Amino acid sequence: MITIENLKKSFRTEEVETLALNNVNLNVTEGEFVAIMGPSGCGKSTLLNIIGMLDNPTDGNYNFAGNEVGGLKENQRTQLRKGNLGFVFQSFNLIDELTVFENVELPLIYLKMSKSERKEKVMQVLERMKIAHRSKHFPQQLSGGQQQRVAISRAVVTNPKLILADEPTGNLDSKNGIEVMNLLTELNQEGTTIVMVTHSDRDSHYAHRVVNLFDGQIVTESQNRMVGAMM
Repeated sequence: MITIENLKKSFRTEEVETLALNNVNLNVTEGEFVAIMGPSGCGKSTLLNIIGMLDNPTDGNYNFAGNEVGGLKENQRTQLRKGNLGFVFQSFNLIDELTVFENVELPLIYLKMSKSERKEKVMQVLERMKIAHRSKHFPQQLSGGQQQRVAISRAVVTNPKLILADEPTGNLDSKNGIEVMNLLTELNQEGTTIVMVTHSDRDSHYAHRVVNLFDGQIVTESQNRMVGAMM
């Protein structure tokens, strides 16, 4: 699904150039659950943003599901993201002015789905995430764990091929964090590919493979023999 070859990303100011990613090579197969780990500033979020087509590499190749992404324009990347990618963020990134239902419905509006079909799909996913009883509430009326359930609902409502999760339990207590990781594991077991950035050793145990970054380079990769051990 994902093939990255010799990928580089640099950021320039008037006085200095910072190399955030340096010759990164990474393959992710369909249905895999990969955790990306490393110290702050090592390039984890930069790599996730490029995989999510929110940014372009400076050099190298990135192929997603048979599409070479590196040279695409912003509108082309946007079209490729639609229906293929779902995002889960540490800070939830919900829209405060919209209800739970409206937040989850938003990706379906972008897909120009009919109102009746949107309602059916939104309520199905809210029921599954056990948050349907809060569908008319606003984000600020929810706990952190509930907000992350809404965020996951929004990420999966289009049945994406790939979910990108950036520190998905970073703002949650351990109980809610485990519940969120179990939800992601269920989605993965049903066939959704997941790439997750995390600082948490506990969360990394849910992944099939752990990729460690340091100074913008992959330094180790290991298969995880403890998948499901924390559930």
